[in-house]
Amino acid sequence: MTKQIITTPNGERMVVLPEGEYQSLLEAAEEAEDLAAIHRFEEKLAAGEEELVPAEFVHRMLEGESPVLVWREYRGLSARALAEAAGISQAYLSQIESGKRDGTIGTMKKIAEALKVTIDELV
Repeated sequence: MTKQIITTPNGERMVVLPEGEYQSLLEAAEEAEDLAAIHRFEEKLAAGEEELVPAEFVHRMLEGESPVLVWREYRGLSARALAEAAGISQAYLSQIESGKRDGTIGTMKKIAEALKVTIDELV
């Protein structure tokens, strides 16, 4: 590594290096951060704090399908079972899933708890 150490007028030491070497250092730091993030995810996955969701379900949500409907189907719940678990009517759940009605914050929280997801994953 080609470097030059200089001292500023106030006595601070600085390292000057070619831009290409600086970019290589940045890339190495980003790769280390990525690896650390992967490691943290793997730890959470092993502890049951994260889960892997099949691409089919992720794509459905990314394409705009109701997250409540997609998560319900992923969890293998009927509309009746989810409505009962959330303490709401099946008709209200149907309206939320179809986009005809927005659920209140309280309702969405109950649905999230029943689906074992965060409310952020539903809204």
